[in-house]
Amino acid sequence: MSLWDENVQTTIRAILTLYLAHLLTDFVFQTSHLVQQKKNGQALGYFKHGAIHYLCVLLAAVCFLPGMISSLRFQLAVIALTLVHLLIDLCKIQFAKSRAAADGALAFVLDQAVHFFTVLLAACWIEQTPLAGIARSSLHVLREQSNRILLLLIVYVAVIFACGYLIRFLTKPLMRHIGLGTPQIPNSPPRETPAQLSNAGMYIGWLERFLVLTALLLHSPATVGLIIAAKSIARYPQFHREQFAEYFLIGTLLSICTAFVGGVVLMKVFFGSSALPQ
Repeated sequence: MSLWDENVQTTIRAILTLYLAHLLTDFVFQTSHLVQQKKNGQALGYFKHGAIHYLCVLLAAVCFLPGMISSLRFQLAVIALTLVHLLIDLCKIQFAKSRAAADGALAFVLDQAVHFFTVLLAACWIEQTPLAGIARSSLHVLREQSNRILLLLIVYVAVIFACGYLIRFLTKPLMRHIGLGTPQIPNSPPRETPAQLSNAGMYIGWLERFLVLTALLLHSPATVGLIIAAKSIARYPQFHREQFAEYFLIGTLLSICTAFVGGVVLMKVFFGSSALPQ
């Protein structure tokens, strides 16, 4: 392997490591209380979020970049990346206060794209690798055994947790109408509020996407049908409400689609083909 190939491989591993830390920071270890603190402009909220990001990067680096963690260049890059991460969050929150559209699905996608680009730049600066040289060798390098594990973790965290937030943004307009317009039947059990439905759907969605993603990775597509059937049976009594049925169907299809996309990526990297065996 040439020196250039080794440099590109290390750079891509650094990209994956930094991005895994970002996903863990934003979607696993960031609580709703912490988000509210940031929205209220409390410095403590930003400090805790920055500390979590820094610790996540260090933990990921210990596991996947052990020889790099003691480098001064790496530490400077991580500190700068943490500060930029907080600045992006601050700008997004301030922008969302002035424009309602800044708190929607498109804003979420753009925000995550900017975060990924900063991760890309940080990794390239650490390894002093030109940005143009990364794309040409990315697929080959991703198939290296150590990088496969990193990519597996990234796809699982992104599909299960990050895509859950995206789906909530996309289905938010439907949630405003859940439970409205239909009178409550006397002596019947109380209906779930929109907030309760949203939280229940979030936890079910996490499990659903995990199972679908794992089923595809194990080449067991029939399991996906069983998951959908089980979920439908559980919610069948509520299907008489048209608004809930629409919310359920759209949310489920979006959840399944994101899991399928993640499954295709993993099958391409692990098996060299996105096609399921006959």
